[in-house]
Amino acid sequence: MGSNAAGAESSSSSPINWIYDVFLSFRGEDTRSNFTSHLHMFLRHKGVNVFIDDRIERGEQISEALLKTIQCSLISIVIFSENYASSTWCLDELVEIIECKKSKGQKVLPIFYKVDPSDVRKQNGCYGEGLAKHEANFMEKIPIWRNALTTAANLAGWDLGTIRNEADLIQVIVKEVSSTLNVTTPSDKPLLVGIDSKIESLYWPTEEMYKSECVDMLGIYGIRGIGNTTLAKALYYKMASQFECCCFLSNVREASKQLNGLAQLQKKLLFQILKYDLEDVDDLDRRNNIIKHRLHSKKVLILLDDVDEMKQLKALAGGHDWFGQGSKIIVTTRDKHLLDSHGFGQTYEVEGLWEHNAFELFCWHAFKKSHPSSNYLDLSERATRHCKGHPLALVVLASFLCGRDQAEWSGLLDGFENSLRKGIKDVLQLSFDGLEDEVKKFFLDISCLLVGETVTYVKKMLSEFHSILDFKISNLRHLSLIRMEEYDDDRVQMHDLIKQMGHKIVYDECGDEPGKRSRSGWRRTFWRCLVTIQEAMQ
Repeated sequence: MGSNAAGAESSSSSPINWIYDVFLSFRGEDTRSNFTSHLHMFLRHKGVNVFIDDRIERGEQISEALLKTIQCSLISIVIFSENYASSTWCLDELVEIIECKKSKGQKVLPIFYKVDPSDVRKQNGCYGEGLAKHEANFMEKIPIWRNALTTAANLAGWDLGTIRNEADLIQVIVKEVSSTLNVTTPSDKPLLVGIDSKIESLYWPTEEMYKSECVDMLGIYGIRGIGNTTLAKALYYKMASQFECCCFLSNVREASKQLNGLAQLQKKLLFQILKYDLEDVDDLDRRNNIIKHRLHSKKVLILLDDVDEMKQLKALAGGHDWFGQGSKIIVTTRDKHLLDSHGFGQTYEVEGLWEHNAFELFCWHAFKKSHPSSNYLDLSERATRHCKGHPLALVVLASFLCGRDQAEWSGLLDGFENSLRKGIKDVLQLSFDGLEDEVKKFFLDISCLLVGETVTYVKKMLSEFHSILDFKISNLRHLSLIRMEEYDDDRVQMHDLIKQMGHKIVYDECGDEPGKRSRSGWRRTFWRCLVTIQEAMQ
């Protein structure tokens, strides 16, 4: 949860990153269709990003992907049930969860579902029987599993035997998770440097608005890359626990351009809030009426990210009468006029980071700590000044300089200062210019045709034209020129400004003769093999 983070704990500590808010560990045959599914639904309604493994367990070996998912989760909820210990899969999950608690500070919340906590702690009853079944094949693991069970059972959690009502227990758990996320989200993510002061300046004058029972709309606007989305998401997660249902729709501008884009966004809106699958309805007015009918009595929190057309607002937040009392709608855009035209009561312009915040953000990406060593201090201050408080430029430039020696820093900064290029886009261009030729071509291929596709798909499409794909992907990630949305099928994403830079480079290669541009030659081959690859991947 969250994205652009608050100050670091210390100059020597490393950033703590997570992809999922909550990882659910449970025995499918015991609780998948009842308690676990209900808990999952209520957490999602609160805007919590939950990982639940919907696959039926097969085999005895837990996958590396699942272990990585545990490592990238902020909280693990372990649901101890009658047959939990009979699954080596569950026991291996638990070992990894306890290890993450020790090494990463992961919060672990045990739930004792129709089992005695003492049986889990001491491995008596069904837990002793479950472990006994594994002794023949996994003797070396038994002590490790026992230790994990004892450690987990000694943690503060909940016993269904004392609470009795499952619905009440779920509400208590959801409240605890929401409280944990509200505390940790703004303060533990180093990427959120400087966000606290912005939230205060935004939240404080409008706090009464958020407490009121009126339906209110807040518009956040600013230039690209300045942090509109980051601020909106931080505010969204700060407020989420106060609402019955929550929904975050990202990249509305891009999504609406796809085939039936607005209809798909409307379906996603209703499904996130109500788990209601909006039927395929061609008529926009009818879809609008369905949304209004379904949501008019619900107190909801909705974040619409990167809106650029009035029709998007009308389709997703048509009016105050669409939502129940106390609902709040947050919208990010680059166009303040759009907010004014739709009657937003509150608007907020996002400006660049203050100097000390910009310096800290730069250092986190250049040195993996909040402050440089003394011999890099002046160089870091010079580099930070060029970015003019622009978060994207700070991240990209710092990533580019990371690991280079002082002479390289000095030479690169001297060259930049002596050139006529001094804008934010030119800072991004500097990072591109430093790439090897083959990596440059790889970057341009992605920026022009493959942004938003899965890593697997990108590799299949480019394997005919490029070698050592993993190295090139890793290189671009290290330089912050691409990012991987691991919670969204490992999709390759790129900031708009960086993608636009790629398009401009290709265009400038041969502006008057499009057919001679570098991407044009293989675009035809690209589309010829597209159908073949799609069929092979089905």
